[in-house]
Amino acid sequence: MSPHPGVRVITIVLVLALFSSLGFAQATGKAPSKPTTGTPPPAGTGSNNTGFPSSTTTNSTNTNKTGPTYTPPIYLTGRVMLEDGTPPSEPATIERVCNGNARAEGYTDSQGNFGIELGRESTVFQDASEDSSRSTFPGIGSGSGTGAGLGTSSGLGSNAASTGGLNRYQNCELRAKLPGYRSQSLSLANRRSLDDPNVGIILLHREGAGETGTKISAKSLAAPKESRKAYERGMQAAKKNKFDDASKDFEKAVELYPEHAEAWYELGRLQVEREDVAGARHSFGAALKSDPKFVGPYVQLSMLSMKDRNWPELAELTDRAMRLDSFDYPQVFLFNAVANYNLHKFEIAERSIKQAQRLDTQHRFPEIMRLAGLILVLHKDYAAAAEQFRSFLKVSSSPEDMAAVRAQLTEIERITAQGSVAQKEK
Repeated sequence: MSPHPGVRVITIVLVLALFSSLGFAQATGKAPSKPTTGTPPPAGTGSNNTGFPSSTTTNSTNTNKTGPTYTPPIYLTGRVMLEDGTPPSEPATIERVCNGNARAEGYTDSQGNFGIELGRESTVFQDASEDSSRSTFPGIGSGSGTGAGLGTSSGLGSNAASTGGLNRYQNCELRAKLPGYRSQSLSLANRRSLDDPNVGIILLHREGAGETGTKISAKSLAAPKESRKAYERGMQAAKKNKFDDASKDFEKAVELYPEHAEAWYELGRLQVEREDVAGARHSFGAALKSDPKFVGPYVQLSMLSMKDRNWPELAELTDRAMRLDSFDYPQVFLFNAVANYNLHKFEIAERSIKQAQRLDTQHRFPEIMRLAGLILVLHKDYAAAAEQFRSFLKVSSSPEDMAAVRAQLTEIERITAQGSVAQKEK
Protein backbone atom coordinates (compact mmCIF):
# COMPACT_ATOMS: atom_id res chain seq x y z
CA MET A 1 0.00 0.00 0.00
CA SER A 2 1.28 3.45 -0.81
CA PRO A 3 -0.41 6.81 -0.25
CA HIS A 4 -1.50 9.13 -3.04
CA PRO A 5 1.59 11.15 -4.04
CA GLY A 6 -0.27 14.39 -3.37
CA VAL A 7 -0.89 13.63 0.28
CA ARG A 8 2.46 15.01 1.36
CA VAL A 9 1.24 16.24 4.74
CA ILE A 10 0.38 12.70 5.77
CA THR A 11 3.70 11.19 6.72
CA ILE A 12 5.24 8.99 9.34
CA VAL A 13 6.80 12.11 10.83
CA LEU A 14 3.33 13.34 11.73
CA VAL A 15 2.68 10.14 13.60
CA LEU A 16 5.78 10.85 15.64
CA ALA A 17 4.51 14.34 16.43
CA LEU A 18 1.11 12.91 17.16
CA PHE A 19 2.37 11.03 20.17
CA SER A 20 5.13 13.32 21.34
CA SER A 21 2.72 14.93 23.81
CA LEU A 22 1.08 11.70 24.94
CA GLY A 23 1.67 12.16 28.65
CA PHE A 24 1.27 10.47 31.97
CA ALA A 25 -2.45 11.20 32.23
CA GLN A 26 -3.35 9.23 29.11
CA ALA A 27 -1.11 6.34 29.99
CA THR A 28 -2.96 6.02 33.23
CA GLY A 29 -6.33 6.11 31.63
CA LYS A 30 -7.72 9.53 32.56
CA ALA A 31 -10.64 10.43 30.40
CA PRO A 32 -10.79 13.89 28.82
CA SER A 33 -13.47 16.21 30.02
CA LYS A 34 -16.73 15.98 28.08
CA PRO A 35 -18.72 18.98 26.87
CA THR A 36 -21.97 19.77 28.56
CA THR A 37 -24.54 18.91 25.93
CA GLY A 38 -27.50 17.49 27.76
CA THR A 39 -29.90 18.41 30.55
CA PRO A 40 -31.34 15.73 32.83
CA PRO A 41 -34.98 15.78 33.93
CA PRO A 42 -35.78 17.95 36.94
CA ALA A 43 -35.66 16.33 40.34
CA GLY A 44 -38.78 15.80 42.37
CA THR A 45 -41.27 15.70 39.50
CA GLY A 46 -42.51 12.16 40.04
CA SER A 47 -42.95 10.03 36.94
CA ASN A 48 -41.39 11.15 33.68
CA ASN A 49 -40.98 9.87 30.15
CA THR A 50 -37.22 10.27 29.91
CA GLY A 51 -36.25 6.72 30.84
CA PHE A 52 -34.79 7.89 34.15
CA PRO A 53 -36.11 6.73 37.51
CA SER A 54 -38.14 9.37 39.28
CA SER A 55 -36.23 11.35 41.88
CA THR A 56 -37.12 10.88 45.51
CA THR A 57 -36.15 14.50 46.23
CA THR A 58 -39.23 16.67 46.65
CA ASN A 59 -37.77 19.94 47.84
CA SER A 60 -34.63 21.50 46.45
CA THR A 61 -34.88 24.62 48.56
CA ASN A 62 -32.85 24.70 51.73
CA THR A 63 -34.30 27.22 54.15
CA ASN A 64 -31.84 26.35 56.91
CA LYS A 65 -28.79 28.43 56.06
CA THR A 66 -26.65 26.51 58.52
CA GLY A 67 -27.69 23.08 57.24
CA PRO A 68 -26.31 21.06 54.33
CA THR A 69 -26.56 22.53 50.84
CA TYR A 70 -28.84 20.72 48.40
CA THR A 71 -26.85 18.84 45.78
CA PRO A 72 -28.73 18.04 42.56
CA PRO A 73 -28.83 14.38 41.48
CA ILE A 74 -26.71 13.02 38.66
CA TYR A 75 -28.53 11.02 36.00
CA LEU A 76 -26.73 8.57 33.72
CA THR A 77 -27.82 6.58 30.70
CA GLY A 78 -25.85 4.16 28.56
CA ARG A 79 -25.67 0.70 27.11
CA VAL A 80 -23.86 -2.50 28.07
CA MET A 81 -22.68 -4.66 25.18
CA LEU A 82 -20.69 -7.84 24.68
CA GLU A 83 -17.55 -7.61 22.55
CA ASP A 84 -19.38 -9.05 19.53
CA GLY A 85 -21.81 -6.11 19.58
CA THR A 86 -24.78 -7.95 21.07
CA PRO A 87 -26.54 -7.12 24.35
CA PRO A 88 -26.12 -9.47 27.35
CA SER A 89 -28.50 -12.42 27.40
CA GLU A 90 -29.58 -11.46 30.92
CA PRO A 91 -29.74 -8.17 32.84
CA ALA A 92 -26.38 -6.83 33.99
CA THR A 93 -26.07 -4.92 37.25
CA ILE A 94 -24.78 -1.35 36.95
CA GLU A 95 -22.39 -0.68 39.82
CA ARG A 96 -20.76 2.45 41.20
CA VAL A 97 -17.36 1.70 42.77
CA CYS A 98 -15.88 4.33 45.09
CA ASN A 99 -12.56 3.71 46.83
CA GLY A 100 -13.02 -0.02 46.27
CA ASN A 101 -16.58 -0.13 47.64
CA ALA A 102 -19.18 -1.33 45.13
CA ARG A 103 -22.82 -0.29 45.16
CA ALA A 104 -25.51 -1.54 42.76
CA GLU A 105 -27.33 1.37 41.09
CA GLY A 106 -29.59 -0.32 38.56
CA TYR A 107 -29.96 -2.94 35.84
CA THR A 108 -29.92 -3.15 32.06
CA ASP A 109 -33.01 -3.93 29.99
CA SER A 110 -33.28 -6.62 27.31
CA GLN A 111 -31.32 -4.45 24.86
CA GLY A 112 -28.56 -3.65 27.32
CA ASN A 113 -29.76 -0.09 27.97
CA PHE A 114 -29.78 1.47 31.43
CA GLY A 115 -30.85 4.69 33.12
CA ILE A 116 -29.86 5.44 36.72
CA GLU A 117 -29.73 8.22 39.26
CA LEU A 118 -26.48 8.05 41.22
CA GLY A 119 -26.89 7.45 44.93
CA ARG A 120 -30.64 7.08 44.76
CA GLU A 121 -32.04 4.95 47.58
CA SER A 122 -33.89 2.20 45.79
CA THR A 123 -34.76 -1.47 45.85
CA VAL A 124 -31.68 -2.42 43.80
CA PHE A 125 -30.26 -5.58 45.33
CA GLN A 126 -26.87 -5.07 46.99
CA ASP A 127 -24.67 -8.15 46.65
CA ALA A 128 -23.29 -8.87 50.12
CA SER A 129 -20.70 -11.21 48.61
CA GLU A 130 -19.02 -8.35 46.73
CA ASP A 131 -15.36 -8.21 47.72
CA SER A 132 -14.57 -4.54 47.57
CA SER A 133 -11.54 -4.56 49.82
CA ARG A 134 -9.23 -4.46 46.82
CA SER A 135 -10.61 -3.51 43.45
CA THR A 136 -9.24 -4.76 40.15
CA PHE A 137 -10.50 -1.67 38.38
CA PRO A 138 -8.27 1.24 37.46
CA GLY A 139 -7.82 3.98 39.99
CA ILE A 140 -9.81 2.25 42.70
CA GLY A 141 -7.80 1.39 45.77
CA SER A 142 -4.81 -0.14 44.04
CA GLY A 143 -1.59 0.85 42.38
CA SER A 144 -2.25 -1.39 39.44
CA GLY A 145 -1.70 1.09 36.80
CA THR A 146 -4.46 2.47 34.61
CA GLY A 147 -6.39 4.71 36.95
CA ALA A 148 -6.03 8.28 38.01
CA GLY A 149 -2.57 9.72 38.30
CA LEU A 150 -0.54 10.32 41.41
CA GLY A 151 -1.83 12.87 43.84
CA THR A 152 -5.51 12.60 42.98
CA SER A 153 -8.27 13.21 45.46
CA SER A 154 -9.02 10.36 47.80
CA GLY A 155 -12.72 10.10 47.13
CA LEU A 156 -15.88 11.31 48.81
CA GLY A 157 -15.16 14.22 51.09
CA SER A 158 -17.17 16.16 53.63
CA ASN A 159 -17.04 19.24 51.42
CA ALA A 160 -18.88 17.65 48.49
CA ALA A 161 -21.99 19.75 48.97
CA SER A 162 -20.09 22.99 49.40
CA THR A 163 -18.36 22.46 46.04
CA GLY A 164 -21.60 21.95 44.21
CA GLY A 165 -21.14 18.20 44.15
CA LEU A 166 -18.23 18.42 41.71
CA ASN A 167 -16.04 16.11 43.79
CA ARG A 168 -18.75 13.74 44.99
CA TYR A 169 -17.53 10.94 42.76
CA GLN A 170 -13.90 11.98 42.29
CA ASN A 171 -12.56 8.52 43.09
CA CYS A 172 -15.47 6.58 41.66
CA GLU A 173 -16.12 4.56 38.55
CA LEU A 174 -19.09 2.96 36.84
CA ARG A 175 -19.03 -0.64 35.65
CA ALA A 176 -21.35 -3.47 34.69
CA LYS A 177 -21.48 -6.75 36.56
CA LEU A 178 -22.45 -10.07 34.98
CA PRO A 179 -21.27 -13.53 36.10
CA GLY A 180 -18.52 -14.85 33.85
CA TYR A 181 -17.60 -11.45 32.40
CA ARG A 182 -15.20 -8.61 33.11
CA SER A 183 -16.38 -5.05 32.56
CA GLN A 184 -14.85 -1.87 31.29
CA SER A 185 -15.02 0.93 33.84
CA LEU A 186 -15.94 4.56 33.34
CA SER A 187 -14.50 7.32 35.52
CA LEU A 188 -17.06 9.49 37.30
CA ALA A 189 -14.49 12.09 38.36
CA ASN A 190 -15.70 15.68 37.95
CA ARG A 191 -19.10 14.59 36.65
CA ARG A 192 -21.80 17.17 37.29
CA SER A 193 -25.58 17.09 37.27
CA LEU A 194 -25.84 19.16 34.07
CA ASP A 195 -23.39 17.07 32.04
CA ASP A 196 -24.70 15.01 29.15
CA PRO A 197 -26.21 11.97 30.93
CA ASN A 198 -25.31 9.56 28.09
CA VAL A 199 -22.07 7.78 29.04
CA GLY A 200 -22.01 5.62 25.90
CA ILE A 201 -21.15 1.92 25.75
CA ILE A 202 -19.65 -0.26 28.47
CA LEU A 203 -18.17 -3.46 27.04
CA LEU A 204 -18.15 -6.87 28.74
CA HIS A 205 -15.35 -9.36 28.13
CA ARG A 206 -15.81 -13.08 28.74
CA GLU A 207 -13.50 -14.43 31.43
CA GLY A 208 -11.25 -17.41 30.77
CA ALA A 209 -10.33 -16.39 27.23
CA GLY A 210 -6.76 -17.68 27.64
CA GLU A 211 -5.39 -14.40 28.99
CA THR A 212 -3.12 -14.54 32.01
CA GLY A 213 -2.33 -10.86 32.59
CA THR A 214 -3.25 -9.14 35.86
CA LYS A 215 -3.81 -5.58 37.02
CA ILE A 216 -2.67 -6.49 40.53
CA SER A 217 0.55 -8.36 41.12
CA ALA A 218 0.12 -11.70 42.88
CA LYS A 219 3.72 -11.42 44.09
CA SER A 220 2.88 -8.13 45.80
CA LEU A 221 0.00 -9.74 47.66
CA ALA A 222 2.57 -12.12 49.20
CA ALA A 223 4.74 -9.28 50.52
CA PRO A 224 5.60 -9.41 54.24
CA LYS A 225 3.87 -7.07 56.65
CA GLU A 226 6.55 -4.39 56.91
CA SER A 227 6.94 -4.15 53.13
CA ARG A 228 3.18 -3.82 52.70
CA LYS A 229 3.10 -1.05 55.32
CA ALA A 230 5.85 0.87 53.55
CA TYR A 231 3.99 0.52 50.24
CA GLU A 232 0.72 1.79 51.73
CA ARG A 233 2.54 4.75 53.31
CA GLY A 234 3.95 5.53 49.89
CA MET A 235 0.50 5.43 48.29
CA GLN A 236 -0.89 7.77 50.94
CA ALA A 237 2.04 10.15 50.54
CA ALA A 238 1.56 10.19 46.77
CA LYS A 239 -2.13 11.08 47.18
CA LYS A 240 -1.02 14.09 49.25
CA ASN A 241 1.52 15.09 46.57
CA LYS A 242 4.39 14.29 48.95
CA PHE A 243 6.36 12.58 46.23
CA ASP A 244 9.76 12.62 47.96
CA ASP A 245 8.24 10.79 50.93
CA ALA A 246 6.43 8.42 48.58
CA SER A 247 9.67 7.54 46.79
CA LYS A 248 11.41 6.75 50.06
CA ASP A 249 8.52 4.54 51.17
CA PHE A 250 8.45 2.61 47.88
CA GLU A 251 12.23 2.18 48.04
CA LYS A 252 11.85 0.84 51.58
CA ALA A 253 9.14 -1.56 50.43
CA VAL A 254 11.34 -3.10 47.72
CA GLU A 255 14.35 -3.15 50.04
CA LEU A 256 12.35 -5.25 52.51
CA TYR A 257 10.85 -7.40 49.74
CA PRO A 258 12.65 -7.19 46.36
CA GLU A 259 9.76 -8.98 44.61
CA HIS A 260 7.21 -6.30 45.54
CA ALA A 261 6.21 -5.63 41.93
CA GLU A 262 3.64 -2.94 42.69
CA ALA A 263 6.10 -0.95 44.80
CA TRP A 264 8.60 -1.12 41.94
CA TYR A 265 5.85 -0.02 39.56
CA GLU A 266 4.80 2.99 41.64
CA LEU A 267 8.44 3.98 42.14
CA GLY A 268 8.88 3.85 38.37
CA ARG A 269 5.88 6.10 37.82
CA LEU A 270 7.36 8.70 40.16
CA GLN A 271 10.66 8.46 38.30
CA VAL A 272 8.86 9.05 35.00
CA GLU A 273 7.36 12.22 36.41
CA ARG A 274 10.85 13.36 37.42
CA GLU A 275 12.17 12.48 33.95
CA ASP A 276 14.51 9.90 35.44
CA VAL A 277 14.13 7.59 32.46
CA ALA A 278 16.97 5.24 33.41
CA GLY A 279 15.61 4.85 36.93
CA ALA A 280 12.09 4.28 35.64
CA ARG A 281 13.23 1.62 33.18
CA HIS A 282 15.08 -0.15 35.99
CA SER A 283 12.03 -0.05 38.28
CA PHE A 284 9.56 -1.25 35.65
CA GLY A 285 12.00 -3.97 34.62
CA ALA A 286 12.31 -5.08 38.25
CA ALA A 287 8.51 -5.22 38.50
CA LEU A 288 8.31 -7.47 35.45
CA LYS A 289 11.18 -9.66 36.64
CA SER A 290 9.23 -10.22 39.83
CA ASP A 291 5.87 -10.72 38.10
CA PRO A 292 5.93 -11.11 34.28
CA LYS A 293 2.10 -11.22 34.18
CA PHE A 294 1.70 -7.76 35.73
CA VAL A 295 0.51 -5.65 32.76
CA GLY A 296 0.97 -2.11 34.14
CA PRO A 297 4.78 -2.01 33.71
CA TYR A 298 4.45 -3.04 30.05
CA VAL A 299 2.22 -0.03 29.45
CA GLN A 300 4.68 2.35 31.09
CA LEU A 301 7.70 0.87 29.30
CA SER A 302 5.77 1.17 26.03
CA MET A 303 5.41 4.89 26.62
CA LEU A 304 9.14 5.23 27.19
CA SER A 305 9.82 3.33 23.96
CA MET A 306 7.36 5.62 22.17
CA LYS A 307 9.23 8.71 23.33
CA ASP A 308 12.52 7.14 22.24
CA ARG A 309 10.98 6.21 18.88
CA ASN A 310 12.29 2.72 19.43
CA TRP A 311 9.75 1.02 17.20
CA PRO A 312 11.07 -2.58 17.39
CA GLU A 313 11.10 -2.43 21.20
CA LEU A 314 7.65 -0.84 21.25
CA ALA A 315 6.27 -3.56 18.98
CA GLU A 316 7.74 -6.29 21.18
CA LEU A 317 6.49 -4.79 24.46
CA THR A 318 2.98 -4.24 23.16
CA ASP A 319 2.83 -7.70 21.59
CA ARG A 320 3.53 -9.19 25.02
CA ALA A 321 1.00 -6.92 26.72
CA MET A 322 -1.72 -7.73 24.18
CA ARG A 323 -1.24 -11.46 24.71
CA LEU A 324 -1.57 -10.99 28.46
CA ASP A 325 -4.64 -8.73 28.28
CA SER A 326 -6.62 -8.10 25.11
CA PHE A 327 -9.37 -6.02 26.71
CA ASP A 328 -8.41 -3.52 29.41
CA TYR A 329 -5.79 -1.42 27.62
CA PRO A 330 -6.91 0.08 24.29
CA GLN A 331 -3.82 2.31 24.37
CA VAL A 332 -1.61 -0.78 24.06
CA PHE A 333 -3.22 -1.60 20.70
CA LEU A 334 -2.75 2.04 19.69
CA PHE A 335 0.94 1.91 20.60
CA ASN A 336 1.32 -1.36 18.73
CA ALA A 337 -0.28 0.20 15.65
CA VAL A 338 2.11 3.16 15.85
CA ALA A 339 5.11 0.86 16.10
CA ASN A 340 4.10 -1.26 13.13
CA TYR A 341 3.08 1.76 11.06
CA ASN A 342 6.57 3.18 11.47
CA LEU A 343 8.08 -0.24 10.74
CA HIS A 344 6.03 -0.25 7.49
CA LYS A 345 4.10 -3.30 8.67
CA PHE A 346 0.81 -1.72 7.66
CA GLU A 347 -1.41 -4.81 7.82
CA ILE A 348 -0.45 -5.44 11.45
CA ALA A 349 -0.92 -1.74 12.22
CA GLU A 350 -4.40 -1.86 10.70
CA ARG A 351 -5.43 -4.87 12.77
CA SER A 352 -4.23 -3.23 15.95
CA ILE A 353 -5.89 0.11 15.28
CA LYS A 354 -9.22 -1.60 14.58
CA GLN A 355 -8.99 -3.40 17.92
CA ALA A 356 -8.11 -0.12 19.63
CA GLN A 357 -11.17 1.54 18.08
CA ARG A 358 -13.42 -1.30 19.22
CA LEU A 359 -12.19 -1.09 22.82
CA ASP A 360 -12.03 2.70 23.16
CA THR A 361 -15.79 3.16 23.53
CA GLN A 362 -15.33 6.37 25.56
CA HIS A 363 -12.96 7.97 22.99
CA ARG A 364 -10.28 8.51 25.61
CA PHE A 365 -7.58 8.29 22.96
CA PRO A 366 -8.43 10.57 20.00
CA GLU A 367 -5.11 9.58 18.41
CA ILE A 368 -6.74 6.26 17.49
CA MET A 369 -8.98 8.07 15.01
CA ARG A 370 -6.11 10.01 13.53
CA LEU A 371 -3.94 6.96 12.94
CA ALA A 372 -6.97 5.09 11.56
CA GLY A 373 -7.37 7.93 9.07
CA LEU A 374 -3.70 7.70 8.05
CA ILE A 375 -4.05 3.97 7.44
CA LEU A 376 -7.19 4.54 5.34
CA VAL A 377 -5.20 6.99 3.21
CA LEU A 378 -2.83 4.12 2.40
CA HIS A 379 -5.85 2.31 0.96
CA LYS A 380 -6.79 5.50 -0.94
CA ASP A 381 -10.13 5.38 0.88
CA TYR A 382 -10.22 9.14 1.23
CA ALA A 383 -13.89 9.43 2.20
CA ALA A 384 -13.44 7.10 5.18
CA ALA A 385 -10.15 8.78 6.10
CA ALA A 386 -11.84 12.19 6.11
CA GLU A 387 -14.55 10.82 8.40
CA GLN A 388 -11.92 9.63 10.88
CA PHE A 389 -10.15 13.00 10.80
CA ARG A 390 -13.42 14.85 11.40
CA SER A 391 -14.18 12.57 14.34
CA PHE A 392 -10.72 13.33 15.74
CA LEU A 393 -11.37 17.07 15.51
CA LYS A 394 -14.58 16.68 17.52
CA VAL A 395 -12.86 15.17 20.56
CA SER A 396 -9.23 16.35 20.45
CA SER A 397 -8.09 19.04 22.86
CA SER A 398 -4.66 19.65 21.28
CA PRO A 399 -4.57 22.83 19.14
CA GLU A 400 -1.32 21.73 17.46
CA ASP A 401 -2.65 18.30 16.51
CA MET A 402 -5.97 19.75 15.39
CA ALA A 403 -4.20 22.19 13.08
CA ALA A 404 -2.20 19.35 11.52
CA VAL A 405 -5.33 17.22 11.01
CA ARG A 406 -7.19 20.14 9.43
CA ALA A 407 -4.31 20.43 6.95
CA GLN A 408 -4.57 16.72 6.23
CA LEU A 409 -8.32 17.01 5.78
CA THR A 410 -7.91 19.94 3.39
CA GLU A 411 -5.43 17.95 1.31
CA ILE A 412 -7.79 14.98 1.14
CA GLU A 413 -10.68 17.20 0.08
CA ARG A 414 -8.48 18.70 -2.65
CA ILE A 415 -7.55 15.25 -3.97
CA THR A 416 -11.16 14.11 -3.86
CA ALA A 417 -12.29 17.19 -5.74
CA GLN A 418 -9.63 16.65 -8.40
CA GLY A 419 -10.76 13.05 -8.77
CA SER A 420 -14.36 14.12 -9.22
CA VAL A 421 -13.42 16.63 -11.95
CA ALA A 422 -11.32 14.04 -13.78
CA GLN A 423 -14.20 11.54 -13.62
CA LYS A 424 -16.63 14.06 -15.14
CA GLU A 425 -14.24 14.85 -17.97
CA LYS A 426 -14.06 11.21 -19.12
